[in-house]
Amino acid sequence: MNNSKEHTDTAAQNQPSHAPGMDCEVRENELLEEVVELLEEIVDLEECALANRQPPRARRYRIRIDKQKYEVEVPAMTGRELLTLASKLPVTNYMISQKFRGGQAKKIGLDEKADFTTPGVERFMTLPLDQTEGC
Repeated sequence: MNNSKEHTDTAAQNQPSHAPGMDCEVRENELLEEVVELLEEIVDLEECALANRQPPRARRYRIRIDKQKYEVEVPAMTGRELLTLASKLPVTNYMISQKFRGGQAKKIGLDEKADFTTPGVERFMTLPLDQTEGC
């Protein structure tokens, strides 16, 4: 009987003093913190396009809509969100397009996402939908 108690005491000493899997959880949190630190603080889309490099993942992105620059904390936004950010309201009265390096432009629908990590994205341009030529 005494032998059984010694075995139990020894087993208890060999057990970690915390819940199973805690070491993995702590290490996972440390790795996540390292990955977050690797993200660039702010990436300017126009600078990346001019340097012909793909924008990396970042904490914030500097985008240009028409002549105004904005800093956003998401890697993608819808046309509706971009127009709202640029105070082009009501958004249904405007269209927005994405200009790429080299001059190519692509219209973005109101509910279509523009991904800021897409290579070559330079800036965004808006246009009132009721605009007529020659005025």
